[in-house]
Amino acid sequence: MRMWGRFLKAVLKGEWKISPLSWLAVVGTLIYVVSPIDAIPDVIPFVGVIDDVGLWGVMSILAAREKSHWAASLRDGAISI
Repeated sequence: MRMWGRFLKAVLKGEWKISPLSWLAVVGTLIYVVSPIDAIPDVIPFVGVIDDVGLWGVMSILAAREKSHWAASLRDGAISI
């Protein structure tokens, strides 16, 4: 969990640049989740949440990939510009 905190600090300080695809996934997921328009309506209990959970899953996979790239750059001593 501490590595996630260090990763977020690196992103906020501009020490690590997140890929445009990952930013698009974050923004798109947030907009979709708060939007009243859904691919699967939330009227049906539990079934309507499936599309939201799927998007959160994709976003978390992309976030984990970004963190892995960042951690690899720390191990390699690489500098990201």
